[in-house]
Order: sequence, then C-alpha cells, then structure tokens
Amino acid sequence: ATFFVIGHDLQDAQAADAVRRLHALGHEIGNHSYHHLYDLSRRSRDEIRTQISRGNEAISQLLGSAPRGFRAPGYTITDAIFETLGELGMHYDSSVFPCPVYYAAKAAAITGYRMRKRSTHSVIDDVRVLSAPAAPYRIGKPYHQRGAGLLELPIGVTSDWSGRLPYIGTSLVLGGRRSALWLTKLVAGRELVNLELHGIDLADAEEDGLMDLAPHQPDLRKSRAEKTATLHAVLEALHDHGYQFVTLADAARVFSSIEAR
Repeated sequence: ATFFVIGHDLQDAQAADAVRRLHALGHEIGNHSYHHLYDLSRRSRDEIRTQISRGNEAISQLLGSAPRGFRAPGYTITDAIFETLGELGMHYDSSVFPCPVYYAAKAAAITGYRMRKRSTHSVIDDVRVLSAPAAPYRIGKPYHQRGAGLLELPIGVTSDWSGRLPYIGTSLVLGGRRSALWLTKLVAGRELVNLELHGIDLADAEEDGLMDLAPHQPDLRKSRAEKTATLHAVLEALHDHGYQFVTLADAARVFSSIEAR
C-alpha cells in the first residue's frame, strides 16, 4: 500500500515510529504536504512550495529517502501545484478525483457551513476536474486535460457509463458489503483501481473513544468489524477480477510509458 503522510505529524514520536514500521514492511510513504492546509491551492506559490518541500524533507529525514508521490489535501489540485511538483522532481501525483457525486456533496457541505455562518478551510475545486481522465494520464495545462507533464494517478471512480461513482473507503464502508461489491463490479475494467482510504475508515467510535464525533461522522456509525468485513470482501473481489496489489510508485513505473498528448 501507499501511505500519504503529513510532514508535521512526524514530530510525534508514535507517528514517526509507525511510519518507520510501515516503510520497513515494504509500504510506500508519500507526501501529503507539511501542514495539510485544505486551502493549499489558494496559497501563494512560495507557500505551496514550502508545504511540499518541507513534507519531502520530513519524510527524507525519517526514512533516508525522498518520497516519489504527492497527494493534495482535500484532493484539490491546480496548475500551480503541478508546476511546483515538477520543479521539486516528484515522480507522480495522485490527487485528481473526477467524481460528480463527491464534488456535489463537498459543494453542498461547504455551502451549508457558510449558510450557518460556520467557518471551514475546505475549498471547492475547479468544476472542470469532472472532465479529467479517470485513467492514469500525463497532465496538460490546464491539468484536467491530457498533455506532456507529470504522471497523474487519479482517485478511484467507477466506469464512465455508471456515472463515475466514488470508489473510496468512505463510500464502500458506508454502503456495506452488498453495496461495496456492486461498486466493485462497476469499477472492474479500469486500468488502475486507486482505492483511497483514510484512517477513520477502520475507526470504531466506541473502541477508539470517538463517540462525541459519531453524530457528525456517518462512517463512525459502523463498527470496525463491519468495516473490516466489507473491505476484506472488496479486496477479495478485486483479486478475483485479476487485479494485483501494488504501491502507487510501482503503478507509476508501469504507466510511466504513457505517451504525451
């Protein structure tokens, strides 16, 4: 698997130790920026560069090698961020999420916060991201078009004909086993199934002391046992469809020969 790490979190000894163990087991450690600023795409070019380069440095100091890939906070990416990634020598990005359902849900949530006069640092991406390729591609300018730039490994969505539904941990565990297997049938056939998970996708409200958060976080209404069973069923189904499980760095090597357009 690939774990995208927030650089600042590595100041915590337990977090740093966990990342060392993951690395020793053969997992890839990627850069998720230094502070995970949800509005990173709205920051100055200097701040963007600082957040990415400091994330690289934190990982390099811990593991002795620089990360190859980057994922933007909130999946929100821009041409400016891509240009910075190229300048810093990153091998690939994995931030583009061309999913209409996710885009609409995020826009509605942000609008709801504003109507209730509650603050949020989240930002809405350029709507044209929904037209971006769902398969690995080299970015153009704008980034949601094919070109000759950095390799992009988009976040998983189902087939185009099914409406590009989100194929991520949240949608899988919330729907349960039957829904997750249905989504897996709809994603099967993609060149790359980039299954994105968050730690909370395996969190248990009661066991992890998160009961206060449960009313606001729908996936915490599912137990860890339910979530684990669903994700195991998904992995078995993907294996049955012929998929191999690799890090994104390994996937990037496979797709590195994609021709520029």
